[in-house]
Amino acid sequence: MTSNTTWHYENFEPSGSAIGYRITRKLDEVQSPFQKIEIFETTDWGNLMLIDGAVMLTSRDNFLYHEMMSHPALFTHPDPKQVVIIGGGDCGTLREVLKHPGVERAVQCDIDEQVTRMAEKYFPELCDSNNDPRAELLFDDGIAYMANAAPNSLDVVIVDSTDPVGPAEGLFNKAFFESCFRALKDDGILVQQSESPLVLLDLIKAMRAEMGKAGFTTFQTLPFPQPCYPTGWWSCTLARKGQGFDFRQDDARARPFKSRYYSADIHLGAMHLPPFVAEALGE
Repeated sequence: MTSNTTWHYENFEPSGSAIGYRITRKLDEVQSPFQKIEIFETTDWGNLMLIDGAVMLTSRDNFLYHEMMSHPALFTHPDPKQVVIIGGGDCGTLREVLKHPGVERAVQCDIDEQVTRMAEKYFPELCDSNNDPRAELLFDDGIAYMANAAPNSLDVVIVDSTDPVGPAEGLFNKAFFESCFRALKDDGILVQQSESPLVLLDLIKAMRAEMGKAGFTTFQTLPFPQPCYPTGWWSCTLARKGQGFDFRQDDARARPFKSRYYSADIHLGAMHLPPFVAEALGE
């Protein structure tokens, strides 16, 4: 990589589109036992992390994803104390979870320690809570971790994974969701990043169907902007055993921490799906 400004493009075959960043230099690269991780410096978006060539996060816009992967579920569960994050090696979701003072324990289980080490070095702001006494960072197989989790022991499980290929492929199927279902308490909530509602609605439908086969009965897909991901529009999907999602609006409005994107009104807005998404998902 020369010092001259150049561009990095990620081509996304399912949507026939690409996303690009103007970069000034490559900062680092490591080949872990699982994947290739690269860090670039950009002109306008801070640092950029790629995993196997796919954009994972930028300094500028990661807060959108991390806040929406955590706060909607934690302000929907009546009293979340025990939280597990599967994946999430950049530690941004962990940081958001631990902003909730009622959380007693948050376990982050990511198979690839190198993702966390790179985040500590190039996205240190995401790792602010890594030394929180409530945090436990594990570098292990998340599928096995959930399979071995004690029944009825967890309040919220957040699946902060990459796309459903490679190491993350097993995080989108009935067997994994059954492990989550078993580990969650009766009022527990599962959250899974669920890709682009604009071009990957079939994947969201299939994922919700697999969750249903595992025993979950109620679903809520929440869209949000995410410029660094294909189409710039992303989503997370909540699933629970019981009926309905009781959003604790008053608590969200009185939250004891600052957020940059998430708010009670943003949450309410995300609950009202665009007609084409609602129709596709049968809502």
